Amino acid sequence: MRSVLIFIVILFIAIQFVPSKIENPKRDKNLEIKAPKEVMATFKKSCYDCHSNEVKVPWYGSIAPASFFIKRHVNLGREWLNFSIWNRYTAKQKDKKLGEIFKAITHAMPVPSYVKFHKDTKLSQKQIELIQKWTGKIPY
Repeated sequence: MRSVLIFIVILFIAIQFVPSKIENPKRDKNLEIKAPKEVMATFKKSCYDCHSNEVKVPWYGSIAPASFFIKRHVNLGREWLNFSIWNRYTAKQKDKKLGEIFKAITHAMPVPSYVKFHKDTKLSQKQIELIQKWTGKIPY
C-alpha cells in the first residue's frame, strides 16, 4: 500500500512538468460579438471561459491533471464557438451558430461540470429566454 501511495505522489509531481497552459490570443475588439448589454453580460459571465479568447483560469487550472481537463474544454469550446472571433465567421456560419446557441443554452450549456465549480454561471430561465430571443431563432 505504501509503495502505491509513493508511486501516486511521484506521478502527481511528474505530471506537473507536462505543459498544459491555456493561452489567450491577443484580443481584437473589431472581431468580438456585439449584442445587447444584458446578453453580453450573460455571455461574459457564463460562456466566455470556454468560448472566447478571454479565459480566466482558476487557481487549480495550473495544476495537473485539472489543467489537462480545463485546457481540453477550452480548446473544444473555442472550436465550437468563439465569441472573440465572431466577425471572422461567414454570414452562413453565424446563422448556424445562432441556432446552435439557441439549442445549447436550453439543453447543455454551460456544462454541469463547469457550473458545479462556478455556481453563478448557471443560466436563469429569464437569461435563457433573453438569449434565445436575441438569436432570432424559432423553437424546434
